Amino acid sequence: MAGRKKTIKVAFPHMGNVYIAWASALKKLGVEPFVPPYSSKRTLELGTKYSPDSICLPYKLILGNFMQAIEKDVDYVAMISSPGICRLGEYGQSIRNILKDLGYESKYIELQLYDGFKGMYKFLTELTGVHNPIVIIKSINIAVRKMFVLDRIENLYSYYRAREINIGSAEKNYNKALSLIFDAYTTKELKEAEKIAIEEIKKTEIDTNKEVVTVDITGEIFLVQDPFSNQNIEKELGKMGVQTRRSLTVSSFLKDAIIPKWFKKGETHLERAFRMAKPYLMRDIGGDALESVSDVAYANEKGVDGIIHISPFTCMPEIMSQNIFPTMREDCEIPILTLIMDEQTGRAGYITRLEAFVDLMKRRKFYKRKQKLSEKVS
Repeated sequence: MAGRKKTIKVAFPHMGNVYIAWASALKKLGVEPFVPPYSSKRTLELGTKYSPDSICLPYKLILGNFMQAIEKDVDYVAMISSPGICRLGEYGQSIRNILKDLGYESKYIELQLYDGFKGMYKFLTELTGVHNPIVIIKSINIAVRKMFVLDRIENLYSYYRAREINIGSAEKNYNKALSLIFDAYTTKELKEAEKIAIEEIKKTEIDTNKEVVTVDITGEIFLVQDPFSNQNIEKELGKMGVQTRRSLTVSSFLKDAIIPKWFKKGETHLERAFRMAKPYLMRDIGGDALESVSDVAYANEKGVDGIIHISPFTCMPEIMSQNIFPTMREDCEIPILTLIMDEQTGRAGYITRLEAFVDLMKRRKFYKRKQKLSEKVS
């Protein structure tokens, strides 16, 4: 119809299931969320081809996501940015310049991570043109609530995946659960969707007597969250009878950076990081290094069987945290596996390292149980 206002189409990079929350916020504001094709070999090839030398894997994937989205005629590509030591703060201008040099026409917009609720409010207002505070607050609310639901569902999925009798059945039910969460656009719908999603995952037939080991996964948040960039580490571990838990989650970040103080309950992840990392790291050195160091201490305190630290090649904050881990062994007995990822990471060697680590944890758990039994007898 002539004179009809065009719906703005906005794309954002993939990072695990974050797109589900983003899409909800944008739809509530009358914007069409465009979800780029999920990260693939082509995404990585595109990003790597036009990226600066020695830049990290997340940068390459984000650039590839944007290029694939712009090929579908989106109006905006939306990016997050951050101040401080991490190179994430430089991503924005660099990606903007590359897209401009390549002749792409889409507009570029950034959300500053640590501007909190006000920053997100401003970002959505500038992006959508909506100035009704009630509508904006409702869109932020549904997005934040969805991330908390998604992380809870992920933990439940991990429990069933490690114990499933038929390999792949938990994943099938989990994908159904994600669809339910994606289609919920009010708080009431989301509560009902979470309830049904939990029931779907619990349909997975499991062996409750199966001997499993527990692993926390920490490191650079993009790699921890994104299955393509971490080569589906949680899925692979699940096949080996390992129950995983992400130490770094988007919901924990939102609790620190977006949710106002008076709505927070208990200690946040960042607060715990400053407290538990203090004996080994006195200040924030950028990226997720402080959280990674504290996550090792926390996993050890909780009696987790092992912890895996994932980082992109050339990520300086995570290199620093990896160099602190040997010192931590004086106080922490938990096994630590460090994995450094880039586009050259070979799958065969990667799986071999995971298998060896799982075998180590199982043997260690067996001997610890045997030792406790002998102590009881004596």
